[in-house]
Amino acid sequence: MSEATSSRLLELLTLLQTRRDWVGDELARRLEVSGRTIRRDVERLRRLGYPVESLTGPAGGYRLRAGSAMPPLLLDDEEAIAIAVGLRTAARASVAGIEESAVRALVKLEQVLPAHLRRRVGALGSATFTLPATGPTVDPQHLTAIAAACRDSECLRFAYQRRDGTRSRREVEPHSLLNYGRRWYLVAWDRRREDWRTFRIDRLAGPASTGVRFKARTLPAKDAAAFVQTSITSAPNRYEAVVILHAPISAIGRRVPERRGSLEPIGSERCEYRTGDDDLSWLALRVASIGVDFEVREPPELRAHLAALASRLHDAARGERRA
Repeated sequence: MSEATSSRLLELLTLLQTRRDWVGDELARRLEVSGRTIRRDVERLRRLGYPVESLTGPAGGYRLRAGSAMPPLLLDDEEAIAIAVGLRTAARASVAGIEESAVRALVKLEQVLPAHLRRRVGALGSATFTLPATGPTVDPQHLTAIAAACRDSECLRFAYQRRDGTRSRREVEPHSLLNYGRRWYLVAWDRRREDWRTFRIDRLAGPASTGVRFKARTLPAKDAAAFVQTSITSAPNRYEAVVILHAPISAIGRRVPERRGSLEPIGSERCEYRTGDDDLSWLALRVASIGVDFEVREPPELRAHLAALASRLHDAARGERRA
């Protein structure tokens, strides 16, 4: 087998590993060879033990079957580093039960990395630190099932519980997964509601592909991150607060993240802060943490929570402990 043929086989195998199904003509265009050459190369891979299946249909195609006899993945240097860094991060991520598995996989990967890559991965690991995850975690099998449906443009069904406890069954056209603010989200087109939706992964159960393919729609945002951020900030809260801050907007603009509310100037020395939350205690803490004098316009219940917070802080400053 010539060097050129060997190189082409490796490139063909790499392509087959990146996507579930490939049309033969598309593989031929990618590798700049004829369809006949692709068929011969597929036969060579099969003789080498790679489980390449032929797909029926007008255009035909190929699929690399998964299974216990699956050959090792082919990774370039940057892909190997990305996986190693990802595994280190996953060891402290918000995915339930993945920590130990990530460490075991990282040990296996680093054992086979060339020396120069081990040094790069080691340097990254020693120079970075990920804070431990807090709050709800997600099932890794849910993530892989959803990611596969996104990749293959297959409709997805699952049970979902909204923030208010309402339960429903959903059928969606999944667009993308996103990790944002220590939470995992699915961006998808809801087929029954005929609109785009954002779903928190820790609130869904039993995600499964329906096997129905769909044509990808255009997301009404720059990207999935922008869509999720807009969805979070525009979602209705149980409590909406209006607070007058006694400071110019130029002095406190950086203290208020966009996803936590909006600021409007009132003259040159004051501004109006609008923010919301489902928990008045968190709302009180958020307003107080800005660090300037303020007046609460609404809701009136917020004042009681601010008073309770002030009392606890006063006792702590005096070194007193409540019974």
